[in-house]
Amino acid sequence: MSVTGVAAAAFAGSAAWLVVGRDRGQRRARAVLAGGGEVGPEGSAWRRVKLRVSARGRPEWWALAGGAAVALLGESLVPLALGAAGVPLMRRVRRGRDARLDGERRATAVIALCGALAGEVRAGRQPGEALRAAAATEDEPGLAAGPGPGPGAGAGLGEGRAGVLAAARFGGDVPGALEEAAREPGAQGLAGLAACWRVAVDRGAGLAAGLERLEGALRAERDQRADLRAQLAGARSTAVMLAGLPALGLLMGSALGAAPLRVLLHTGAGLGCLAVGGALEGAGVWWALRIVRGAEER
Repeated sequence: MSVTGVAAAAFAGSAAWLVVGRDRGQRRARAVLAGGGEVGPEGSAWRRVKLRVSARGRPEWWALAGGAAVALLGESLVPLALGAAGVPLMRRVRRGRDARLDGERRATAVIALCGALAGEVRAGRQPGEALRAAAATEDEPGLAAGPGPGPGAGAGLGEGRAGVLAAARFGGDVPGALEEAAREPGAQGLAGLAACWRVAVDRGAGLAAGLERLEGALRAERDQRADLRAQLAGARSTAVMLAGLPALGLLMGSALGAAPLRVLLHTGAGLGCLAVGGALEGAGVWWALRIVRGAEER
C-alpha cells in the first residue's frame, strides 16, 4: 500500500472515531438536558451546542485527525506521527484546564457557603445546624458547563462534604474536617472558615461577623484574580497567534505554487528545518505561557 493510501486509511479511521465519539457525546448531552430542567427559548440552541461539545470532552483527538489530513496532502507519514504524539500533550493541557475550572467553581462555591452560613447564623441557628442547612444547596444540574447560576453552596465542601456534615451533626471536630476539605484545589477558603469556627467556639466570638469578613476577602481575591486573568488574556492570545504564523506561511507558499509540504517532508534539508523549527516553536510557546502562568500565580 502506498504512503497516500496509508495516510488516507488513517484519516478515515480518525474521522470514523470522531463521529462515534460525537454520537456518544450527543447521547450524554441529551441525558444531561433531560435531567437539567427546562431551558428557555432564548439561547437554548447555543446552550445545547455547548453541552454537546463539553460532553464529548476529547478534543485532543483532533490533533491526530489534523495530522492525518496533512499526511494525506503531503504524502508522508511524518505529520501523522506528529499528530499522534500531540494527542497526549493536548490531553494534558485539557486536563489542566479542566482542573483549573473545577478549582474556580469550587472557590465560588466556598464563597457562597460562607455567605449562606452567615445568613443561617444571623437567623438564630446553632453553628452545626446552620452548616447543615447552608450545605444543603447542591449544584443545579446541567448548568455547570454553561452560562447561568454557579455552583451551590454545598459544592464548596467538595469530596469532604460527608465528613464535615457528619462532624457537624454528631459533635465532631468540624474545624479539622474543614481543614481536611480545604486541601482540594480551589477550596483553600475553607481553612479560613475553620479558623472562624474555632475562634467562635473556643472564645465565644461572633461567627456571623467573621464569616461575612471572610466572604468579603475571598470575593475580593476572586475578583482580583479574574481581573488579572483578563489583563493577561491579550498576552496569551498574542502568543497563540504568533505560534500559528508558520502554518499561515505554509498556506501562502502553497498558494504561490512553491509546494512547501513536499520540500519539508521529502527532503533532508526540509526535515531538518521542520525538526529545528518545531522545537523552537514549542519552546517559544511553552516559555510565553509559562511567563503568563507565573504572573497569574503571583
